[in-house]
Amino acid sequence: MSQPYYLQGNAFNVRMNSIVGWLARHGVSLLGSAEMSVRGRKSGQMQRIPVNSHTYEGTQYLVSARGHSQWVRNMRVAGGGELRVGRKIRTFTAVEIADDEQKVLIVRAYLERWGWEVNQYFQGITAKSTDAELQAACPDHPVFRITMEG
Repeated sequence: MSQPYYLQGNAFNVRMNSIVGWLARHGVSLLGSAEMSVRGRKSGQMQRIPVNSHTYEGTQYLVSARGHSQWVRNMRVAGGGELRVGRKIRTFTAVEIADDEQKVLIVRAYLERWGWEVNQYFQGITAKSTDAELQAACPDHPVFRITMEG
């Protein structure tokens, strides 16, 4: 049985994530970034990571460029979390979407918007890849539809 795809960040990526997260906590969003908090499935403690929520056809999504990361595993159990920029904290629920045609369209749009930042994690897949290539990559990149509460 093979392990789910996950690309761990190098020292530079980890440092950049901490900077982007710090900026979001202090009210600075870089091109729509926010700090996400999700309850840890084992520790029960809130885990924080900077994310780029993505809007496709009026619905917001979180796409895991790095694959089946800790936040993905936590989100599957928690079913939601918080997005924060400065003092503005928005609570959301999350539902993972299936590896279907809709997910291909969401991932393509995500790569059109964020490819300059995340293409390196998609193993050669870009917004210009064929539908079949994107479909083959979808199982490696979980996507959650998020709905803001309140």
